[in-house]
Amino acid sequence: MKDDFIFGLRPVIEAIEAGKTIDKIFVQNALQGPIYAELKTILAKNKIRPNYVPVEKLNRFTRKNHQGVVAFISDVPFHRVEDIVPQLFEEGKTPFLLILDRLTDVRNFGAICRTAECVGIDAVIIPEKGAAPINSDAIKTSAGALYNVKICKEPNLAHAVDFLQQSGISVFAATEKAQKLIYDVNFTEPCAIVMGNEETGISKEVMHHSDEKIKLPIEGKTQSLNVSVACGAILYEAVRQKMAAAPNL
Repeated sequence: MKDDFIFGLRPVIEAIEAGKTIDKIFVQNALQGPIYAELKTILAKNKIRPNYVPVEKLNRFTRKNHQGVVAFISDVPFHRVEDIVPQLFEEGKTPFLLILDRLTDVRNFGAICRTAECVGIDAVIIPEKGAAPINSDAIKTSAGALYNVKICKEPNLAHAVDFLQQSGISVFAATEKAQKLIYDVNFTEPCAIVMGNEETGISKEVMHHSDEKIKLPIEGKTQSLNVSVACGAILYEAVRQKMAAAPNL
């Protein structure tokens, strides 16, 4: 973790001004002072949303003088979905996107991104808050794939889903409560697949905004798969359909 975060008001300010990618930033509740005011201005300018937390949480990150601020740095740049989607259409591509709704396990996230890069996912969309940190563990688990797949960090996943739909992209939500199997939907058109949190699945808001619910067939007594395994199975069904529709590719 030591390589993944910095702390202290001035070091965090300098990191942002130097163009470092901020994965998450935690600020002590009710923090005040002129240097903090400067940090707030820089955060707003760079559209970075801080997480306000009690000092006890910051103390769990480091016992050194953090001055009420801890920022986690990512080697992976972040994008916005409203920039990525028009670019894909302009390039003549059929958008193939993956939405990860509040996945918290770093290894699941890294493994999924590895599979996503292998199958040609154009971008992985994650929320600004509630997602696994994109740190050295995630990069290692992805076998470096995180350097080669675009990550879109969005303040509101439901709004991102609305944008995709308005752009002509179908959004499929993976849930064991679905009636339709993954083999009964069309992945050859512009589409995005949503995978949910390891414990609670896809949030109600994102589920409500999605076009269709889909599921994998489960024949055994265990009624659910690890999210990384399930995601891989769904993505490769999409790849199978795409290859069948364009056999010369």
